Amino acid sequence: MKVLVADKFPENRLADMKRAGYEVVYDEGLKEDSLSAALKKEKPDVIVVRSTEVTGEMIVKAPSLSLIIRAGSGYNTIDVKTASERSIYVANCPGKNAVAVAELAFGLLLSLDRRIPDNVIDLRAGKWNKKEYSMAEGIAGKTLGIIGVGRIGREVISRARAFGMKVTAWSRSLTPETAGELGVRYAKDPGEVASEADAVSVHLALTNDTRGMIDKKFFTRMKMGAFFINTSRAEIVDEDALLQAIEEKGIRAGLDVFSGEPASKTGEFSGKIKNKRVYGTHHIGASTEQAQNAVAEETIRILREYAETGHVYNCVNIMEKTPASYMLSVHHKNRVGVLAGVLDIIREANINVELMENIIFAGGDGACARIQIDGKLEEQDMEKIEKSSAEITSVSQVSI
Repeated sequence: MKVLVADKFPENRLADMKRAGYEVVYDEGLKEDSLSAALKKEKPDVIVVRSTEVTGEMIVKAPSLSLIIRAGSGYNTIDVKTASERSIYVANCPGKNAVAVAELAFGLLLSLDRRIPDNVIDLRAGKWNKKEYSMAEGIAGKTLGIIGVGRIGREVISRARAFGMKVTAWSRSLTPETAGELGVRYAKDPGEVASEADAVSVHLALTNDTRGMIDKKFFTRMKMGAFFINTSRAEIVDEDALLQAIEEKGIRAGLDVFSGEPASKTGEFSGKIKNKRVYGTHHIGASTEQAQNAVAEETIRILREYAETGHVYNCVNIMEKTPASYMLSVHHKNRVGVLAGVLDIIREANINVELMENIIFAGGDGACARIQIDGKLEEQDMEKIEKSSAEITSVSQVSI
């Protein structure tokens, strides 16, 4: 199996890939045209990326590709729709960077409260201003609002509790019962979080539903002078609305993600959010050695399982429920050609197979094919299947 690693990856984990027998091509500088050229030249079975974009055009021009692994949690930089159309698996490594992102979110929160970056800037300029910087309120007893209670959101909750903060949270999956178990107050919608919180931290995946979710209406409900932290995706936030809230309501923001981020790791920053009330970091939420090692280990686990079984851990583009309406069970001897005859009869009945597995019993002689189909086989078709081979012992069909 040939693996193209197109982003920075720990050297020791690359060595693990090679020891596992994979042919590894590593070039952390591949982007856009150079990545397209590498896909065409190397013809990999698998590509591993972190921040590098994998477009539909690239996927179409890489017929050998069967698996794309995002060495991280989000996968909005991959054209999943095109990958799905071409039967290419897309997998990610969810939760492996949760602690790193939560640590940065809390670092931004503390920085906003104590104005740590401004302290540093003045000291480096030879200015001492204890009078100005000793006016922080402190965060103990304050309410932290969390939008998105996945792995990262839960890590932030545990840190907020350690700092003596109260937490109000909202997530599509959060219920009042689960909120009680987490020790947080349940909010019925994001606006309720905005109106209650002294600081808000966003931890959502970017989807069509979350794009632009944090909008003018949200910021209107935030308290005057509240803190706003985003370490998820820039596209979730209406940046113009945020800038307006900064100017009109004294909102202070800690951001790790921006529109207009350079495609490369260094370069000019052209983002619109350049304001003294904004503390920014360089999209480094997941960039700790601990997090990258954990992600790399998960990437190798995905590769190993795929190479050995064909199964893909953390696959994001497999249909959860197929259109199948019936399950056909064929008990048979484990012999060549038995299932080929069964499938021929299903095809002749103009019925499509949606999902199929063939279970082999101990000893290797008996087997059972479980075939999900999108229509009901007629009685005569069932009889044809039963008579299609002397190796078939029984056939049944049930609706699902």
